[in-house]
Amino acid sequence: MSSNPNLAPSRARITVPQVANRKVRNGTDPLVMVTAYDAPGARIASEAGVDLILVGDSVAMVVLGYDDTLQVTVEDIAHHTAAVARAKPLPLIVADLPWMSYHLSVEDTVRNAAKLIRAGAESVKLEGGRKRLRMIDALADAEIPVMGHLGLTPQSVHAMGGFKVQAKSSESVRALVDDAKALAHAGCFAIVLEGVPSEVAALVTEAVDVPIIGIGAGPDVDGQVLVYHDVLGLEDRVSPKFVRRYADLKATSVAAIGAYADDVRTGAFPAPVESYHLAADVAETLGLYGRAG
Repeated sequence: MSSNPNLAPSRARITVPQVANRKVRNGTDPLVMVTAYDAPGARIASEAGVDLILVGDSVAMVVLGYDDTLQVTVEDIAHHTAAVARAKPLPLIVADLPWMSYHLSVEDTVRNAAKLIRAGAESVKLEGGRKRLRMIDALADAEIPVMGHLGLTPQSVHAMGGFKVQAKSSESVRALVDDAKALAHAGCFAIVLEGVPSEVAALVTEAVDVPIIGIGAGPDVDGQVLVYHDVLGLEDRVSPKFVRRYADLKATSVAAIGAYADDVRTGAFPAPVESYHLAADVAETLGLYGRAG
């Protein structure tokens, strides 16, 4: 610990076992997770003190320009995971297994997860309930930590008929609770729960011993996750109900780039102090006297 009383104690890298033990009902603080897709984003998340970084398949929509998450590939996620890992952030790095990377066989699942671990992930996340148990078992056997994802699962957008709130009937609520129990029993160290009524999220959180990290699932969970570009206001094309924007960096960025463009067009940039100059004697030799710095 630093001897300077004005400096906070340094944090250590966050591990899977530490996350797995973070249940709010046991007196711990809620977990904080945010997405990041590159080294600058990872450094910002780490310095801000978050607990987990998700290299999400949301990169498809907020970085790569797609309309949904289905176009992103294992190679895409590996590329962005490596960029995040190079920043050596303190939060636990979780990488999304993209659509069709864990659906066909356990061999595909383990092979694709291994690519993400080699790229720098410390764990992987996959969507779906009890139908994914074989894949989760195989990942556990390979000692690859796995996070589950239930509720609104974006990779199932077509089957769900769009990005819609899930678990609104008594039957679907019971099925969701059973899915959460099954995933926890199979070895998931945490579960993301997306787009469900807050009362349902509270039931699921109470039903399992692993942390439930909510997104659009109300306050009665063990943590929250939001997309980096939503938190910072870099993405403003859509505004889900569950998003709270903590900055308006798109407007700030547009204004800054606009000011730069104006300065270039008027000759105000670059100024002499932003330019390199010849020494006076060299300038005089070349007949450029008076132009040297």
